[in-house]
Amino acid sequence: MSPRPPASAPPRLPWRSRLAVGLGRSVAEASRLTHLGSGSVIGGRVSLAVDRHLLGELTTGRTVALVSATNGKTTTTRLLTAALGADRPVVSNSLGANMPPGHVAALGRSRPGATAVLEVDERWLPRVMADTHPAVVLLLNLSRDQLDRSHEVRKVAERWRHALEATPPGCVVANADDPLVTWAALAAPTVRWVGTGAAWHADATGCPACSGRLVFTDHGWHCHDCDLARPEPDRSLDDDDGPTFAGRGGPVVVLDLALPGRVNRMNAVMALAAAEVLGADPARAAAALAQVTDVAGRYQVAEVAGSEIRLLLAKNPAGWHEALSMLAPAPQPVIVGINARIADGHDPSWLWDVPFEALQGRRVVAAGERRHDLAVRLLYADVDHVVADSLVEAVRAAASPRIDVAANYTAFQDYRREVGDDA
Repeated sequence: MSPRPPASAPPRLPWRSRLAVGLGRSVAEASRLTHLGSGSVIGGRVSLAVDRHLLGELTTGRTVALVSATNGKTTTTRLLTAALGADRPVVSNSLGANMPPGHVAALGRSRPGATAVLEVDERWLPRVMADTHPAVVLLLNLSRDQLDRSHEVRKVAERWRHALEATPPGCVVANADDPLVTWAALAAPTVRWVGTGAAWHADATGCPACSGRLVFTDHGWHCHDCDLARPEPDRSLDDDDGPTFAGRGGPVVVLDLALPGRVNRMNAVMALAAAEVLGADPARAAAALAQVTDVAGRYQVAEVAGSEIRLLLAKNPAGWHEALSMLAPAPQPVIVGINARIADGHDPSWLWDVPFEALQGRRVVAAGERRHDLAVRLLYADVDHVVADSLVEAVRAAASPRIDVAANYTAFQDYRREVGDDA
């Protein structure tokens, strides 16, 4: 399917919008010069305070793709940006500021008319859809996250469904293996279904359509009590003879990613399906994906206290399920860093839903501000562990030339700053 064509030339911004963009850039630059941060969020807030319609103005005349999910949206946004960037100018909120201030900050400094690929916080997706009228919306997954301040996950799916009915995009690219995503996406008039083979089902045991029981099999899923079931995918990840992007008469494209793990192959097939909808050549787009080696510090390698560490990010039970599968084999030790700040959610009870039993047979160092909560969880998981007060102390306690460091959001950011963002 072809996306809605953009205007032949980007319209000139109204004077208020131009003023808003200029002030936002000035504030962002001042923030960077004073080392208070990247400036993208504060600059965007200033811009929106001057012109509350700025996001709509900045996306008029552009092809817009939105990416939303609980997990994987930063990586998928990066991959889709790379895939489309092979044949057109693209702008993206690459720093991960995924609410309207971050969007307008990125768009305000971009080339007029460039395709916009925007990561969107799942709670903000309805508002951003209404403002941007996207050609494509990618819906990856929904799972529990930040339990103390986020809606129950089915409520998020309900809001997505209502938004897709009220302001339907040109096309929805949806994960057919997530029942909550499927139910929401069925409200859209045009859907490209993608089979990812996602294995995390703990957040979708009840049917979102009728509250009946969902049944999961090797061949998909269905509701025991109504007709909601896994749609037949248009495109799928096929791992049988090496990872490929294939299905429904389209070309078979080999995936040769630098990013590790099956979860990133899942992200890649979602990105390729969206790129295909937007007119990109799948083989050329896949070649561009192979060049992506790092996503905002994920999988970054650095040297700390004489050891080589690799950073992994996981923010909630579903994300930890995938991160644990990417660890180097036992007995290589692991450092696990857990904080519970606003950006993480103050409630760390989710630790009991993470299968830390998978860490048995190796030494684990509990770190971060909630290291003692983590230590209790590891004790009950029968995992050999010690507690460390800092990253350096944790590396020394691990006592290995190579160590994986898996951390939740703010702990991960702390460790990135400590080793240097560009290490």
